[in-house]
Amino acid sequence: MAAGEGEVRRDMWGQEYRTASADCAAALDKHYAHTMSFGRGRGPAVLRAAAADPSCVLANALAAHCVAQRDPARAAALLAAAADNLGAATDYERAVFCALSALIGEERDEQMAIERHFELMKEFPRDLMSLKRAQLICFYMGRADTSLKFVEQVLPENQDQNYIYGMLAFPLLELGRMDDAERAARKGLAINKNDCWSQHNLCHVFQQECHFKEATEFMESCSPSWAACSSFMLTHNWWHVAVCYLEGEFPTSKVLEIYDHNIMTELEKSDCEAAEVYLNALGLLLRLYIRGQVDLAKDRLAALLDALKNETIWHVEWLLDLLVLWALSSMGEIPRADNLLESLRSRVSSMDTKRQQVMQKAIQLAEAVYEYGKGEHKKVFDILGPDFDALSCKMIGASDEQVDVFNEVWYTVLINSGESSKAIEVLDKQIRKREGAPFLWRLLVSLCHLSILPFLLTNVS
Repeated sequence: MAAGEGEVRRDMWGQEYRTASADCAAALDKHYAHTMSFGRGRGPAVLRAAAADPSCVLANALAAHCVAQRDPARAAALLAAAADNLGAATDYERAVFCALSALIGEERDEQMAIERHFELMKEFPRDLMSLKRAQLICFYMGRADTSLKFVEQVLPENQDQNYIYGMLAFPLLELGRMDDAERAARKGLAINKNDCWSQHNLCHVFQQECHFKEATEFMESCSPSWAACSSFMLTHNWWHVAVCYLEGEFPTSKVLEIYDHNIMTELEKSDCEAAEVYLNALGLLLRLYIRGQVDLAKDRLAALLDALKNETIWHVEWLLDLLVLWALSSMGEIPRADNLLESLRSRVSSMDTKRQQVMQKAIQLAEAVYEYGKGEHKKVFDILGPDFDALSCKMIGASDEQVDVFNEVWYTVLINSGESSKAIEVLDKQIRKREGAPFLWRLLVSLCHLSILPFLLTNVS
């Protein structure tokens, strides 16, 4: 049946779209619900919607976005199917198609995609799906300020809506506005105590403010509500719990228990997205490694090696690629690590000039973690220079807490490269931001002892 013969329906926020298929409409509803709640079935649902009505512009456009990262050819075909049926599409469908074409079409342009999403949200301010997508674009561009503008633009029309306050909280905390972020997250939880994104954002606040015990108790009390979450969200929330245990210097056994029983067990599920699990698992193992738990980290890396050498998980996420690069090089898989590093360089060289310039910091960081895995700390220092700050590398698609592990790498590199004065300066600056972080204090105290030891030896009579 042609799109023009389809019934005009409304989605869960009232936007009109056209489909001839009740199955398509039902599947789109499920896709919306799963996407907003970080549920497991968001991808399969939108693909079912497109299959149920190949003439539905909205279903095809959203399905194209869903598969664009891993299957560009299929995404192009779905986007073309949407384009073929634009003549009978609603205004909302055309606006979504226009925004997605800039994001995943042949002449993709992220800045244009942002501008078109602003136009879309101005016309359809209740469209929380497009708001979520716009925030994701901003996240991968390291533009928390723009992400906040998106939410603020539509907040007046959505103050009663589930999810909006979690979407407000995240850019606030990325901008360092912790009090505002906490208020927003708590407001979201007052509407829906099981909103995993508001839970996650409140944990970010606790973690940044070094309230580690409060963070772990809160998140563990929320954990029963994560059962239906995607592989990423489930393991990422447990990653936060484990990192809080680690940063709070609780027994390492607590960290390993979460790794073994709450993160890695996700791989046993039939609908698991393995790459999403590896992202959180490796991020935790690197933190253990930095803290001197090298044998524990390598024991668990050994169990992952075959999967990490499988190139099908490469280039799913930049952050994952960097963590895999460290894992391969630290485990002596140098030829594989070389291949991954060269592949990353090739990806950047194929980008337009403006994007290449932005991604140069990502390549530098990739080269640095490769050398760090090999134990070449002086080379890491030479690559990153004396003024490195991992927060300048947000284009890899990472939150402040995720990217901070590379600052921890940096601190140990400064110490092991003999750059004690610089290390003391950097650690002092960080401790002023997070006075309750034991690991930072421990590094600073050890450096101060090292700095005074030559003086004492020289002056002992």
